[in-house]
Amino acid sequence: MTSAEATAPTHHAPARTLTVSTAIAEVIAERSDHLFGLMGNGNAHVISHLTYQGFPFTSARHEVATVTMADAYHRATGRIGAATVTYGAGFTNTFTGLAEARLARVPLVLVVGDAPTTGRRPFDIDQAAAASAVGVTTLVAGPDNAAAVTHRAFELAEQTVQPVIVAIPYNHATAPLTEQTPLEPLAEKPSWTAPGEELDRIAAVLRGAERPLILAGRGVLLGDAAAALQELGDRLGALFMTSVMATNAVDSPWNLGIAGGFTREHRLDLARRADVVLVAGASLNTFQSRYGTLFSPDARVIRIDNEPEAAMAHPQVTDYVRADLGPATAGLLARISAADVASTWRAAVPEVAGDAFRSAEPVEDPAEFGPDGRLNPRALVSALEEILPAERSVVMDGGHFIGWAPMYLSVPDPQAMVLVGTAFQSIGLGFGSAAGVSVARPERTTVFVTGDGGGLMGLADLETFVRATRRGVVVVLNDSAYGAELHQYASKGLDPTAMLIDEVDFAAMGKAMGAEGAKVRTLAELSTLTDWLACHDEGVFVLDVAISQKVVAEYMAASLDAGRRL
Repeated sequence: MTSAEATAPTHHAPARTLTVSTAIAEVIAERSDHLFGLMGNGNAHVISHLTYQGFPFTSARHEVATVTMADAYHRATGRIGAATVTYGAGFTNTFTGLAEARLARVPLVLVVGDAPTTGRRPFDIDQAAAASAVGVTTLVAGPDNAAAVTHRAFELAEQTVQPVIVAIPYNHATAPLTEQTPLEPLAEKPSWTAPGEELDRIAAVLRGAERPLILAGRGVLLGDAAAALQELGDRLGALFMTSVMATNAVDSPWNLGIAGGFTREHRLDLARRADVVLVAGASLNTFQSRYGTLFSPDARVIRIDNEPEAAMAHPQVTDYVRADLGPATAGLLARISAADVASTWRAAVPEVAGDAFRSAEPVEDPAEFGPDGRLNPRALVSALEEILPAERSVVMDGGHFIGWAPMYLSVPDPQAMVLVGTAFQSIGLGFGSAAGVSVARPERTTVFVTGDGGGLMGLADLETFVRATRRGVVVVLNDSAYGAELHQYASKGLDPTAMLIDEVDFAAMGKAMGAEGAKVRTLAELSTLTDWLACHDEGVFVLDVAISQKVVAEYMAASLDAGRRL
């Protein structure tokens, strides 16, 4: 026997006895089609049982990426993602990703190891309490309920549109199953129907609008109301906008694009001219409302959603209707015909449906370079719109740089624009989430856009992205700084030392991980990416672009203006 043979791992057949771990693994195989994870003592048996059978599994290099991969997998497909980590540090490393998924209302199931039922060891913590702190429910699997608990986790995640944890106490991981104790049936999700007189009143307001605007959020996708909402808008002669998570939910030439901080300058003026705004399935948070400046202060803003009224309070909303979007939209359609409406807005603004209105040309600031001689990110991202394959998923990390990709890069459908981190205002979650999108939609080119700060924070999973991606492009908008902090605090006189980052060559790091790439300082040098795309159907290219520290994204400028008004 050679030394290599002596040290080679031996793959043993899975145990015939059903255990807590194997029961959980079987449910994962039944309820999901991919598992994202990182193996440790607490989850080794679950992973092994699945990988031995060839179940699709993608390993992360940092535990937070297991959750962000599952999160992004859901955003890209609509299916519930599954992830797994071990106990202790493995669990705590997922915490930022869990908080993001909870705040962004992303359903996923995270299987974790946990302390023994006999008592916590010196390195154990109260994981259920920690998860509860960010609003995440923990279900504990045991010999008498492992399969039922795991099924319940998937059902609860789907019903509540939130992450759910399945915990495996360490001493139960290999425990044989005993007689199974059935769980109480899960209560049905409540439905909300708007009273007829309420719909009558809202329909009358919409019919009388001269310049109606409909803002569609991700809720219209979850509520399967997008088509009906578009028909309603056409009857009203309305213009449309969408949230960033509902990009292209309305396929209409009268769509002004993304609402809020990503709204193009020439479209913002039209949004502010609306006299009646119908907000459907959108949160209308401060970013989405452009810090209260997206609509005219005189506009009547009607909001329809099935969230509790207290949670939906907003200073600009004049009329709130708590209702499920599908039935509510159908009810409005039954009350409105095109012959009854007052609006002639579309006839007054024919340019909205023209090609020039939809051009990615950065009319906001077309110069190639910023004041410091580095590339203007607006010009750079606008140029990428024409270079990158049209059949693409655009994934973004968090940071100042997010201001430009949603403004100038188009995507085929709402599930192709993925931002993991914005709900929790986190950076560093991008490489993992981009890998999740690559697994979810391998037929598309995954375009991952990051800043240098977030890119460095999540660097462990650059290797995961390269490994998991059939064809991808990493675009690093590299300003050698934490740009958001520069614009928010250095501009007020704070010392910028801690806000600056020494210039990093991400292209070189990508090459070390098996990708190709280039450092770019002019638009002409983008030809390296063009040439690579022309002759590569597979692989990853890392484009590190030296962008200006002096160019402020529109959403950041709106934020700074709002701060000055307070």
